[in-house]
Amino acid sequence: MSRPFDIAVIGSGPGGYRAAVLGALRGLRVAVVEKGDWGGCCLNRGCVPKKDWYHSARLLAASRTFASRGIKADIEVDLRRAWEHQEAVVRAVQGSYRDYMKRLGVSMYNGSASFASANRLDIRSSPEQQQIDAAHIIIATGSQPAPMPGLSPQPQRILTTDMLFDEPPPPGRRVAVIGGGLIGVEFAFILSMLGLDVHWLTRRAPLVRTRFSAQALAVLEDALRDYDIEPLVGAGVVEGKLRNGELVLTLTTGKELAVDWALLGTGRVPFTSGLALEAVGIDLSEGGYVRVNEWLQTGLPHVYAIGDCVSEHMTANQAIADAAVAVQNIIAGGSLSAQRQREVMWVPEVIYSAVELARMGLNEDMAEDAGSEPAVGFAAFETSPCALGQDDSRGFVRLLAELDSGVLLGAEVVGAQAGELIQALELAPDRASALAILSRVAVNHPSRAEEFVNAAETLAAKWGLGWKIFGTS
Repeated sequence: MSRPFDIAVIGSGPGGYRAAVLGALRGLRVAVVEKGDWGGCCLNRGCVPKKDWYHSARLLAASRTFASRGIKADIEVDLRRAWEHQEAVVRAVQGSYRDYMKRLGVSMYNGSASFASANRLDIRSSPEQQQIDAAHIIIATGSQPAPMPGLSPQPQRILTTDMLFDEPPPPGRRVAVIGGGLIGVEFAFILSMLGLDVHWLTRRAPLVRTRFSAQALAVLEDALRDYDIEPLVGAGVVEGKLRNGELVLTLTTGKELAVDWALLGTGRVPFTSGLALEAVGIDLSEGGYVRVNEWLQTGLPHVYAIGDCVSEHMTANQAIADAAVAVQNIIAGGSLSAQRQREVMWVPEVIYSAVELARMGLNEDMAEDAGSEPAVGFAAFETSPCALGQDDSRGFVRLLAELDSGVLLGAEVVGAQAGELIQALELAPDRASALAILSRVAVNHPSRAEEFVNAAETLAAKWGLGWKIFGTS
């Protein structure tokens, strides 16, 4: 057997790919094992194709103001062509992923990995089976759609989000979007804009477990209503049956709803089966997640786990952030001062729907529970020249800071490009200086980013931070 790899990564999703790239860029010998499509769920069936469709949805939403801008056009939507467009994007990105890893010297294995011993992986790829050894192993196996009682996935009729992007959409315009979480909120908007007659079914009010503020959720609710998108709250689904060529859903209200097909947006669960974790002493939590410490180490200190398989914070953003933590800690070795701990609150959380919502850090309730007294800096897009010129002035920038010290506690952006803007908070070297830096940034005018500066300077002025940090009077 050849000499051991420095790092072996199980899974090539955003976390696994990022870990492999970071390790290789630092001169480590890296292997990645992938049993399915390279790029994992995010690239093939998640955030990448969804964002492709979301861009189309936003263009269609914007077309409502075309006439007032002197633009006349008859717009038709072809869902099959929309699917083909995202498929082309996915293939292009997948090719670039693989090419980049090859250029970096990452060894890529197709097959299912399991632990043969603490430092050895079995790789099963019909008809072959091989083994690799590694000084460190990173588990990045992601997640899979959660099962829903009464509704089993069925091609062309009952789809998970994974299935939605695996094949062209089913025929028929009537679709039930089931679920009031992130998936339901996003796809109720996206599929409506793409020309489908959406029936949005939720047991509870949408986003009841979110950390977004009530103000943010109110803006989203108003935006959805403007596009005639409203959830049927209290309408869970008991079962679904085919009848006379239709999918008939029996609801918890006792009523029936006939549609052409349904999309299950009822969440995801960690994927950890088949890894033989128990054979090497790696534990799972009650929810089936790989149990890790704050440095993302499992019960075996040289084995790390990242992303969806670790906790309920199942986003590509979190997986990518976890990858950086795991690789740095591998390189740091026993040097505690050089090691990093996993962060959840300060990884961007974004919702792409009738309006974009993005947040980082604490919200007001969390800050108060932690013993902080938050001060608020606020700027609305309704007065932004940029937003007004784009006919898209809905939303705001909202910053929270500790009243006594000016330390940044959290932030929320609601409106177009919120997911891009929220990242500005990570540019500061620390949260104590974040407001001072933001308040003194030179910005392009007119731009949406200006509202970040406007919100920051109202807070920074309370403590003179904009001047103090630069040592001026």
